[in-house]
Amino acid sequence: MATQDFLVELGTEELPPKALKPLSDAFTQGIVKGLEEAGVAFGAVESFAAPRRLAVRIRDLADAQPDKSVEKRGPAVKAAFDDSGNPTRALTGFATSLGITPDQLDTMETDKGAWLVYRTVEKGKPTVELMPDLVDKSLAALPIPKRMRWGAWKTEFVRPVHWLILLYGNKVIEAPVMNLKPGNKTRGHRFHCPKELIVPTPADYEVVLKQEGYVLADFAERREQIRAGVAALAEKEAGGKAVIDEDLLDEVTALNEWPVPLMGRFEERFLDVPAEALISSMKEHQKYFHVVDAGGKMLPLFITVANLESKDPAQVISGNEKVIRPRLSDAAFFYDTDRKTRLEDRIEALKPIVFQDKLGSIYDKSVRVAALAKKIAEAINSDPALAERAAMLAKTDLVTEMVLEFTDLQGIMGQYYAANDGEHADVAKALNEQYMPRFAGDDLPTTLTGCAVAIADRIDSLVGLFGINQPPSGTRDPFALRRASLGVLRIIIERELPLDLQTVCEWAEENFSVLTEKNTASTVVDYMLERFRAHYDEQGIGAEVYLAVHARRPTRPLDFDRRVKAVEAFRQLPEAQALAGANKRVSNILTKQGGDRIGETVDTALLQDAAEKTLAAKVEEQAQQVLPMFEQGDYASALTSLASLREPVDTFFDEVMVMADDEAVRNNRLALLNRLRNLFLRVADISLLPTAG
Repeated sequence: MATQDFLVELGTEELPPKALKPLSDAFTQGIVKGLEEAGVAFGAVESFAAPRRLAVRIRDLADAQPDKSVEKRGPAVKAAFDDSGNPTRALTGFATSLGITPDQLDTMETDKGAWLVYRTVEKGKPTVELMPDLVDKSLAALPIPKRMRWGAWKTEFVRPVHWLILLYGNKVIEAPVMNLKPGNKTRGHRFHCPKELIVPTPADYEVVLKQEGYVLADFAERREQIRAGVAALAEKEAGGKAVIDEDLLDEVTALNEWPVPLMGRFEERFLDVPAEALISSMKEHQKYFHVVDAGGKMLPLFITVANLESKDPAQVISGNEKVIRPRLSDAAFFYDTDRKTRLEDRIEALKPIVFQDKLGSIYDKSVRVAALAKKIAEAINSDPALAERAAMLAKTDLVTEMVLEFTDLQGIMGQYYAANDGEHADVAKALNEQYMPRFAGDDLPTTLTGCAVAIADRIDSLVGLFGINQPPSGTRDPFALRRASLGVLRIIIERELPLDLQTVCEWAEENFSVLTEKNTASTVVDYMLERFRAHYDEQGIGAEVYLAVHARRPTRPLDFDRRVKAVEAFRQLPEAQALAGANKRVSNILTKQGGDRIGETVDTALLQDAAEKTLAAKVEEQAQQVLPMFEQGDYASALTSLASLREPVDTFFDEVMVMADDEAVRNNRLALLNRLRNLFLRVADISLLPTAG
């Protein structure tokens, strides 16, 4: 089958920069999905995305769908002809529906008799006929929250569309898409090349745009060119290092077709303002990269990326410097103004700000969090007074001018302002650390005070919202309780804090008078423990390991984590599968015989067979060895030791009849098995692990 390259390009007004890459990816995926469903063979797929265009190139695209064998079963032979051998209505109706005569049908023998069947080969459609509809469907399915119309057209898209390329080889596919007549002409840079450019073949696409049109159509290529250019400029002009935020880099890439990095300066006096505020202003409003020296200290420099090669770059730089000056002046003004009012004097201002209708104001939440943080601090051997103070001040920076303008600075500015007020260093740090970790993989609080406030804040939200029956549902999680839960687990585990979730949630519950749900603390604990599943999945630890530990419901996260790590190590041992199987067998036997009613006191006088005597001795020996390990939380060593029970357990089941006729002997053997199982249950229910065979 013959193949040609295919190209589609949709030319538009400037696309939303944050949406450009997702739109490009979705457009490409839609076309690929359509080709796969149509059964058309194709080679490499390449995406292109720039401010005014979305494009996809398909290499070695087959010129048609493959021919398809079609088989349609008709009536049974018995029902197709009457006694005289004439076609019945069933036969003639079937043939008519297919547009054929009865003599064109074949006979097919089956287990249920003979049937008439129509066999034919359905010729595949030419690719040029398929592509317009396929492109149209892909565009219609793009993730566009709100589409717009323009002119007198009923066509809807994220931005007005102006031109369309549909090329198969060197031939234009002429079927219209989005009311646009396709051609082989694209448009270059709005200023450097404001004219149409011919694209002879799909293979020439990005070359024509780059060499004639001043457009780098490949998003990834443009992105890396900006990264390299910005980094090189910072080093060449200032001997410094450009700090390149990946999200900002994506946005700048989406804003520029022909990127040219330029360096500007701002007044050094602005460096008296916290660097985070300057950076936020430059990133959010101007899309600038900031520059630091070898020690990481911010320099009075910024790098902007212009979307053209100016004949007078100094003028472009000067214009950007004029634009950034009032932004930085605002930040400096906010900073100076905010410092005139102490954070503690802003506590009252939190009262009108609603946290949640039923749970009260931010002030009410602060009071609750302060009480809870105090108890947590005591439990982790931190200073309760500092934790209480930090919690009361924690949200006060929300009413500062700086945070009202730059919301991403909450906590950060709180730390600066607290330090300015002369608060204890741990209190100041805690105002920022309360939000840590802000996202997966983010840093954790470095101070115990910060840990106490961060945990208290999240637990208060969890208990409060669950207590008024407002838990997350499906994809809806407006208070980010899933992230809050994972944050608490990470802090406790990685900072090795001796906290029990059940206890902490009960402390939190005591601070509320409006909760309507019963057993809120336990419900929240169950929800948080469930979050462990995803936590360990990311670490490559299987669900069965998590479930084995979860079955025991340990409510201290650090203890839970140690058990999981121990079971994961145990699972790698050669004895693990056999012992898991044995535990499953033991569990089934005990459940059938009364479960919890069975004790674990073994009467040695009732032991008869050599195998059960050996097992009893080994179990007792292991109990003496591992019980101290359990007390110390050394689950890994305990399970490794218990692995030695595999052989006597296997021998016991091979040679001993558990359900002996003698009731006393039978109950004694059940007690032995119960004692064996309970040793493992001190860590996890290993019967839930994979078994041999």
